[in-house]
Amino acid sequence: MAAVTALFASPSHSSPFLSFSYSTSFRRPTFSCSTKQPHSRRNALQKGAFSRENMDEIESVSQKRVPGRGKDERSYLPPDGGRGDAGKSQSAVFKSAGVQKKDKGFVYDLKDQQAGDTGNLQDTTFLNAVVKVYCTHTAPDYSLPWQKQRQFTSTGSAFMIGDGKVLTNAHCVEHHTQVKVKRRGDDTKYVAKVLARGVECDIALLSVESEEFWRGAEPLRFGRLPCLQDAVTVVGYPFGGDTISVTKGVVSRIEVTSYAHGASDLLGIQIDAAINPGNSGGPAFNDQGECIGVAFQVFRSDEAENIGYVIPTTVVSHFLNDYERNGKYTGFPCLGVLLQKLENPALRACLRVSSNEGILVRRVEPTSPANNVLKKGDVIVSFDGVHVGSEGTVPFRSTERIAFRYLISQKFSGDVAELGIIREGAYMTVQTVVQPRVHLVPYHIEGGQPSYLIIAGLVFTPLSEPLIDEECEDSIGLKLLAKARYSLARFKGEEIVILSQVLANEVNIGYEDMSNQQVIKFNGTAIKNIRHLAHLVDSCKDKYLIFEFEDNLLAVLEREAAAAASTCILKDYGIPSERSSDLLEPYVDLHEDNQVLCQDIDASPVSNFEIGFDGLLWA
Repeated sequence: MAAVTALFASPSHSSPFLSFSYSTSFRRPTFSCSTKQPHSRRNALQKGAFSRENMDEIESVSQKRVPGRGKDERSYLPPDGGRGDAGKSQSAVFKSAGVQKKDKGFVYDLKDQQAGDTGNLQDTTFLNAVVKVYCTHTAPDYSLPWQKQRQFTSTGSAFMIGDGKVLTNAHCVEHHTQVKVKRRGDDTKYVAKVLARGVECDIALLSVESEEFWRGAEPLRFGRLPCLQDAVTVVGYPFGGDTISVTKGVVSRIEVTSYAHGASDLLGIQIDAAINPGNSGGPAFNDQGECIGVAFQVFRSDEAENIGYVIPTTVVSHFLNDYERNGKYTGFPCLGVLLQKLENPALRACLRVSSNEGILVRRVEPTSPANNVLKKGDVIVSFDGVHVGSEGTVPFRSTERIAFRYLISQKFSGDVAELGIIREGAYMTVQTVVQPRVHLVPYHIEGGQPSYLIIAGLVFTPLSEPLIDEECEDSIGLKLLAKARYSLARFKGEEIVILSQVLANEVNIGYEDMSNQQVIKFNGTAIKNIRHLAHLVDSCKDKYLIFEFEDNLLAVLEREAAAAASTCILKDYGIPSERSSDLLEPYVDLHEDNQVLCQDIDASPVSNFEIGFDGLLWA
């Protein structure tokens, strides 16, 4: 089986490894597992037919230790387990790291990072900046959202970047409860704090307050994007030993790549140097001793060898600048449009596009700002003055071309982009704001813990990819899977709220077998999200609570009897609260959402993973 795995050397559940089978209906890996494991919608990132026996899969690589197992027994963790840095003095650190201080924040500028002394990888100064990460993870239990799963530990790599900060992969510290780092040649582990996690780019920023940790340390310098065939050296703490490891190779390819942990498409560097579980978060160096990226995933296949991936410094600097600008990570923006290539001459002629350029807009997401300026049938021929080819590519460096999405990913959330378009044969320019995508069914849960609401034993929770992975696709059902894969959000904050299970009690007799059903209405009012449902229930004065579900099912509870039974049900099942803490906050109703709620949207693949045809892509 081919696989791209996030490199996070880790292992924790005492069960057999996950085995994957694939559903040709929805082009997603189906878990066949005897125990619960971290979720992952990004396991299979192959393009083309999903019915092949040898499918491509992306894996995060990190070492995960299973409680009760020997110290040397390690396993691969699927993408979900992780996608998952520091100097002499705090002031000197930024200078050597190529960071410019500007006003209140710091701007990470790669242009000036070539200056200064060049190093040699034989010099231990570079190796000393690479540290080992020890993380204890406690993932939510999405099936029982009021509790957590059993904790597990993992190890990964990281490196010092200055100003008391350390850089690693986001998957290395996902669902962290404790993070510790250890320097090369030291036997002391120091507690680290996670400042920011960029899920899409699989980068996490840590800080270490201990002065002892930084004594004599020198941070790494960032280098520019390498060229093909440039030598590259990967340094980290992979499995097979406890000391630092060094592997060498060359740059094989640079293009927009699928990021397993974030289910996103960003610039990536493909190398042939060995990357193994535990290398996640470790730096990759060029011959000048400059850091050219962060190791994060590998491609496993019976038909391919030595394919590893590195996050380039352009993506790293975007993450760091985003954090400095906003004090938090806000994400990589997108246009929110589904595009089709214009390679066919007849298609271009029909759209009155005279030259061999442009990509066709097939649909625009309702939640995207571009929905106000772009229309279905528009042809985008330029982005910020850069011409877009008929294959959806733009010029890259001197003699290369790269996917048009690369230009969008260079912008920050809230930036304005100028598009040159052809609409009904006429050329015009329009401007739109770019924002991160809004997912109806999220890949990751903000805050880590899922929302839930229990009413007389009926457990309601939003549908999410982690929940689908944990429940397994077969139990979720085809209808909910279809909505997860082919439905777009009509407004920001919209959720698919489902009845995940029923906690048996006299008050809910007859409803015990109802599970994984989408609730459509409550007492005749359409449901926007779980916060809206909680608000409707709390403000209800009617005698009955009436829930209408997707499959024409109806559940009716007597309001007073339901309220009286709730305390007993919570006690019987050992549940601390009838709702998650986020549902205790006041609900704010946005009236404009009520109008959009009545609109039906045609089915469409929600991401590039669902598209088996290279001619269509989201940007």
